[in-house]
Amino acid sequence: MQRIRLRYTKRGRLRFTSHRDFQRAFERALRRAEVPMAYSAGFTPHPKVSYANAAPTGTGSEAEYLEIALTQARDPQTLRVLLDESLPAGLDVVDAVEARTSGLADRLTASVWELRLDGVDPVDAERAVEAFTEAETVEVQRTTKNGVRTFDARPAVVSLETHSSPADRPTDQPCAILRLVVRHVTPAVRPDDVLSGLRAVADLAPPVPAAVTRLAQGLFDEETGTVTDPLAPDREAAEALTARPAAAATAPTPEGSA
Repeated sequence: MQRIRLRYTKRGRLRFTSHRDFQRAFERALRRAEVPMAYSAGFTPHPKVSYANAAPTGTGSEAEYLEIALTQARDPQTLRVLLDESLPAGLDVVDAVEARTSGLADRLTASVWELRLDGVDPVDAERAVEAFTEAETVEVQRTTKNGVRTFDARPAVVSLETHSSPADRPTDQPCAILRLVVRHVTPAVRPDDVLSGLRAVADLAPPVPAAVTRLAQGLFDEETGTVTDPLAPDREAAEALTARPAAAATAPTPEGSA
C-alpha cells in the first residue's frame, strides 16, 4: 500500500463549499482519474482518505491537506495532475508527495490567515490590532449546539498585524488587510473569533463580512515565528532515500576486494 499526501486549495466561489461537498467532489475525481484506491473493510467500503483540519465553510484556503492510500504505486506528480484536472476550477491540487513519515495531522499546529476588511479604514484597523495584542485576555462568545460558549481567544493568537492593500485589487473604498498566525488549540480559535475580539476590545465592526483566506498551515517554529511546510519532512526523506544508492555507488572499493 502506498500513501500519498496532497495539498489543495479552495478559491473563488468554491470557498463556499462545505467539507462534505469537497469530499463528494474529491471521491468523484478519484473515480475519473482511475486512481487505484484502497478501500475500508465492512458492509459499506469507502476509499481510504484522511482529511486534516479543513477550513470552515465560506473561507478560502491555499493550504488544505489530505492523505490517500493506494493499492498500486503511482508517481505523486502524475497523480496530482490527473486529480487536478478531474476537480472543478477553484478546488486545485497544487502539491503531492509520497508519505515517508508519520503524523501529518500532528504537524498541523498553526495557521496563517489573511482577513480582507472592506470598508474599514487601515488606521482604525491598526488601532484595533494594537488594542487586541496589548490585551491580556480577549473573551469572545460562540454559539454551539449546547448553547453560547465564552472563551479567551487571546492566547491562541501568536501574531496579528495590518498589511497594505494589494496593488492588483484597487478600490475606491477603504480596505484594511489583517494577517494573523493562530495556534490550533482547544477550543479552536477561528478568524471570526478574532474579529469578534477586535469588536470587543476596540469596537471594530466591518460593514460587510470579511473575506478570509488561509495562506499556510503547518508546524509553528518558535524561533522564527513562522509556520513551516508540513510536507517538507516527506520530501527530505525521499531525497535522502534517492541519495543513498548514489552515495553507495560512488563509495571507494576496499583494498583486496574482488
